[in-house]
Amino acid sequence: MLTREENEVLVRTNAGTPMGDLLRRYWIPALMSTELPEPDCPPVRVQLMGEKLIAFRDTENKIGLLDEFCAHRRTSLWLGRNEECGLRCVFHGWKYDVDGNCVDMMNEPPESKFKDEVKLTAYPTAEMGGVVWAYMGPKDKMPVLPKFEWTQVPESHRGVSKNWQQCNWLQALEAGVDTAHVPVLHRLLNTDSEHVGYAPSTEFGSSGPAKVEVDVTDFGYRYAGIRPLGEKGNFVRTYQWVLPFHQIRPEELGSYRGGGSRPFIAGHMWVPMDDENCMVYNWAYSFDGPPLTEWEQLEKDCGRGPGDVMPNFLNIRNKQNDWLIDRKVQKTEIFTGITGLNNQDQAAQEAMGPIVDRTKENLSASDMAIVSMRKILQQALSTVADGGDPPGLGDSYYKARAVDRVLPEGVNWLDALMDEIQPK
Repeated sequence: MLTREENEVLVRTNAGTPMGDLLRRYWIPALMSTELPEPDCPPVRVQLMGEKLIAFRDTENKIGLLDEFCAHRRTSLWLGRNEECGLRCVFHGWKYDVDGNCVDMMNEPPESKFKDEVKLTAYPTAEMGGVVWAYMGPKDKMPVLPKFEWTQVPESHRGVSKNWQQCNWLQALEAGVDTAHVPVLHRLLNTDSEHVGYAPSTEFGSSGPAKVEVDVTDFGYRYAGIRPLGEKGNFVRTYQWVLPFHQIRPEELGSYRGGGSRPFIAGHMWVPMDDENCMVYNWAYSFDGPPLTEWEQLEKDCGRGPGDVMPNFLNIRNKQNDWLIDRKVQKTEIFTGITGLNNQDQAAQEAMGPIVDRTKENLSASDMAIVSMRKILQQALSTVADGGDPPGLGDSYYKARAVDRVLPEGVNWLDALMDEIQPK
């Protein structure tokens, strides 16, 4: 349980807030590369931590991320013309390059030097892994590029998508690192159902409650949900949390119904749009072997496939329509009555309200990962407030992976799996 004051500090991310200052010390996913498909294509609105921004790809393929509003009369540059290495406001013709410099003013005489005095806020960007990343913190504090392993594999071995979630970033992240909810929220009641879920025949469905163990690292922590399987030993599912909002988990299509298939690695990034909305980036990759042909099916299983997400990246099953819950299906086929694993997650998280009141919660032993995360974030906030550097700015997370295994009783998961989850 947190106090009201502690909760407020953790959830508020606008510029000048303690958490806003902390998050701006990391590279932040701003948009998908596919949203800017070619040079001089239409600009895109972006909202990050309460800031309204505009992204554009210029004639030379450079990506700019600027204050959305023209420095002249503050109309939106989303209306702008993307032309000849700059974004030109349609109101009076002021034009900006990717660094925010005003390079031309159509309403000023040719001899005017006024344009040299005008500059919009502009953030450095890096394009990697199908994502455009932004750094919004102090220029002299810029960390190494976010070269997660999934960003470095060939495009054929990776899938990336995103969807808009209508709640605060932290409650979405906390639910994401919560391994205890998986066999409950995603439970399959009828193995003949067309819906996706974890059947009683799977390790999740047949095991007892998880014991959660956390191992703190210099980038966040790695942790495991350990579930007893009787004489078989323990089903151990490992995860990694990389500051500030990255989750890495094992994935295996077919495991929902006990069928099994080639394992790969997946994860999410919960990026604050403002204090009551976040954008969830979803990714999966195969780091060796054949291409990742399972991505499209994973998207369908999660409820993010074709036809499931609107052009604004809001799921068709959303807070406004009660996630299209089907009470008949809830009684006979799947535990929630909501189609799609990702939609089930979002329903539980959004139903807490835009910002959950943590003063009223009652945490249990299975919430160890959540408790540890809050403590690490609070420590990082204090470090930054004192002028220091938060954890996770280096490259030690680059090859962080996650696996699940059945281990004999008494075998320590860190000893048995370290070479797989943190290869050298």
